[in-house]
Amino acid sequence: MSGPRVPVEWLFTTELIVSELVTNAIRYGRPPIRLRLIRDRDLICEVSATSSTAPHMRRARVFDEGGRGLMLVAQMATRWGTRQSTDGKTIWVEQGVSTG
Repeated sequence: MSGPRVPVEWLFTTELIVSELVTNAIRYGRPPIRLRLIRDRDLICEVSATSSTAPHMRRARVFDEGGRGLMLVAQMATRWGTRQSTDGKTIWVEQGVSTG
């Protein structure tokens, strides 16, 4: 597949977003877990799992070991949201990687 490439400076951010969303899907959802990366004008990461609970952001306290992931993802994203389906939900994150 060819087309515009994702700028190299966005790779770390993309890896972090994918890691956080997939980890949350494994931790809070049930299989099947699906990951899609869609490159158009921007980069969209979608993670789907069988779970009906909506994600919620929270502010972790200084000594909390968890609870920062979705907050970090939201700060790195242009937009993000969730989509419910009959077999679960999809969390999507859009990164503004357009180069011009």
